[in-house]
Amino acid sequence: MNFWKLHQCEGHATSRRHFLKATSAAGMAWLSPISQSMAFSAENDLNHAEGKAVILLWLAGGPSQLETFDPHPGSDLAPDVKAVNTSVPNLQIAEGLEPVAELMDQVCLIRSMTSQEGDHERGVYNIKTGYRPNPTVVHPSLGAILCHQLPKGAVEIPNHISILPNQWPSRGGYLGAQFDAFQTGDPVDPIPDVSKRVDDPRMERRLESLDVVERAFLKGRDPDLDAHHTRHRATIDEALRMMGSDQVKAFDVQLASESERAAYGDTGFGRGCLAARRLVETGVRCVEVTLDGWDSHVNNRETQGKRITTLAPALSALVRDLKDRDLLHRTVVLCGGEFGRSPKINPLEGRDHWPHGFSFLVAGGGFAKGRVIGGTDPKGENKEPEHPIRVADLHATVQHLLGLDPEKEIITPVGRPIALSEGRILGELLKNS
Repeated sequence: MNFWKLHQCEGHATSRRHFLKATSAAGMAWLSPISQSMAFSAENDLNHAEGKAVILLWLAGGPSQLETFDPHPGSDLAPDVKAVNTSVPNLQIAEGLEPVAELMDQVCLIRSMTSQEGDHERGVYNIKTGYRPNPTVVHPSLGAILCHQLPKGAVEIPNHISILPNQWPSRGGYLGAQFDAFQTGDPVDPIPDVSKRVDDPRMERRLESLDVVERAFLKGRDPDLDAHHTRHRATIDEALRMMGSDQVKAFDVQLASESERAAYGDTGFGRGCLAARRLVETGVRCVEVTLDGWDSHVNNRETQGKRITTLAPALSALVRDLKDRDLLHRTVVLCGGEFGRSPKINPLEGRDHWPHGFSFLVAGGGFAKGRVIGGTDPKGENKEPEHPIRVADLHATVQHLLGLDPEKEIITPVGRPIALSEGRILGELLKNS
């Protein structure tokens, strides 16, 4: 069952989205105004929070912990994997990640993430929402929760963005399609549909015609015609503000210096990471950048090696850039995938799915620096890692760092109360613990 397509289970989100498409506003659902009754407005509760934004570097397909952040060099599990020293004493990570190794004293490394989901789609859902899939409800992703709960500020562009998404981008779930991530491609390309194709007078006539068509469409179909029309008009007005906003330039990495672009690597993912930094600097709440292709059932070493070549410069440049610009302390950086890879190589020289103990790198926003949490069995005999960290607990901790109460309940459109997270805040991940 595709759990990402069950919006109809929680009320009006699907019909609203289809209506927006029908009125030529497809792709702009994120612009709908947040209900004041649902938005988080208690500013005093945010005073303790360091984090203001989240960047998720999504390693789609499941990166191998043994070829990245938990190498076990010289063991039977990874006989060909070499390790390099890092800026943290006695900590090694895999060869190929040398740029990241220099910055390990600025991040926290979890080597013992555990999940109960070994299927790609279910694993993605679990990591991105903090909940396991449930056929009765679609949970919102972390970015959707943050945008729903935290003040929007003066941002005139989408506050929840997914760069280079695959088939499972972050969604709004029961919060509604307006909290879906705004999806865009390689930042080297222009953002589609944000430039007027006609002059201002003709644009105004088109908007007037749209207003007539919309009212005719709604008449006899929607008993709350005026309210629906007002909401949709607000959506159009925000779309127009985005089209005329200088903040759109944050997407354009060509405006960065040549040295900045080179540091991140000449790849779509590298450019996405640079755009993510520019976007959070502008005030965007959550940016997800996807590096696909980590699924390595065949030729594991080659597959992982190619992705590491792309990941290393982008991840290291992002952390260094955020630190140098005094942004790291208020930006939570998360780097990982839906699960890890099996300790033992299969007959096709690949590694299979392994949700029992894998690595996740976290940084900024109040996370500890230079700390390593947990570890996996160097012999591959025990599924249970040392000091296991549940997905839900990581979500609760991130929410805490952003000033949220993970236990706070949201009433879904069908009247069902659901907590922001079912996890607990992990003190060992926090910098002052």
